[in-house]
Amino acid sequence: LTGVPREQRAFQYVLAHAIPGDPRHVLQTFDQWCYRCEHLSSVGPVKGRIVERLLYERAPLRVLELGTYCGYGTVLLAQGLPPGARLYTVEVDPRHAAVAEKVIRLAGFDEQTVELIVGPSEEVIPQLKEKHGLLKADFVFMDHWKRWYLRDLRLLETHQLLAEGATVLADNVLFPGAPHFLQYAKTCGKYRCKVHRASLEY
Repeated sequence: LTGVPREQRAFQYVLAHAIPGDPRHVLQTFDQWCYRCEHLSSVGPVKGRIVERLLYERAPLRVLELGTYCGYGTVLLAQGLPPGARLYTVEVDPRHAAVAEKVIRLAGFDEQTVELIVGPSEEVIPQLKEKHGLLKADFVFMDHWKRWYLRDLRLLETHQLLAEGATVLADNVLFPGAPHFLQYAKTCGKYRCKVHRASLEY
């Protein structure tokens, strides 16, 4: 009704209420907006704790996020990185990427820590080595269109972008669901699979 996209409305709220340079407070402010005002399909605080725990256990130095959206997951990942680590995040929608860029910088992460790449994942993944310097990813977080999960996992394999023992974490594989991805991950023999049960965000 206002002509302002809800992602932009959420960012205006975060800008007005979050403490700049404090990633945890930026995420909490996002959560307040989503609980009280409008739903955003970010990973949210409940599933966010699973992400944080896995990051702490794995301590990855090279992280790839597919699906930046408004930057919530990006900030969540970036705040859990060990020193010297780098996060590459890919967003297909330029409007969402513009919001995410501001959120990421507001949280205090510079381009040396977080590189935001705008474009379709099927075009970006083959260019990650040559164009962006990502040789191998230790940790991949998939939170984009579910129908792209399997295609992009296969692309990561084809271009040998998964480090030995890499972790691939995919959100919402049961609902709305990514059945082909799940079937492949369970049966191809390359992965050990675990389903983390959680409620939907917000």
